[in-house]
Amino acid sequence: MDPDHKKTALRMIPYGIYVLTAEDGDGNTAAATVNWVTQTSFEPPLVAVGVKADSGAYEVLKAAGHFALNMLGKGQQGAAFSFFKPAQRDGDTINGEPISAGATGAPILASAPAAVECKVAEIVERGDHHIVIGEVVGATVNTAPEGRPDEAILEMKELGDNVFYGG
Repeated sequence: MDPDHKKTALRMIPYGIYVLTAEDGDGNTAAATVNWVTQTSFEPPLVAVGVKADSGAYEVLKAAGHFALNMLGKGQQGAAFSFFKPAQRDGDTINGEPISAGATGAPILASAPAAVECKVAEIVERGDHHIVIGEVVGATVNTAPEGRPDEAILEMKELGDNVFYGG
């Protein structure tokens, strides 16, 4: 396989940008920008998220047994870049972003247009990113989208010409 062709082809998959958050019972907080996300079932409502296997976010999420996916909207590039680095919890903020606790205890970003809370249903531990399947147990809409909801999400391509993930 030509490695350049593989990289280019895989980078053609469009990605939305999300902030995955979790908090375990020991006071550890995770917040990380993720983009390998998809809904996999209507009933029960399931989502799959690719999470870097050796990340602190993965360890906290696994220990917590639940997580939230905070959907970033158009114009929230700053928040996306903020969560490329490790989570720093300071009172009711993470990396400077105001949060509140969701029903599962997972942090919900006040600035995110929407979020879903999930309980971990299964983890597939393969490769350098593990696939976390979460059952949606709660949803929050802070800002109703105008038009199609899928057009309201911040996309990878909006982070700049030199930001890629995948390939």
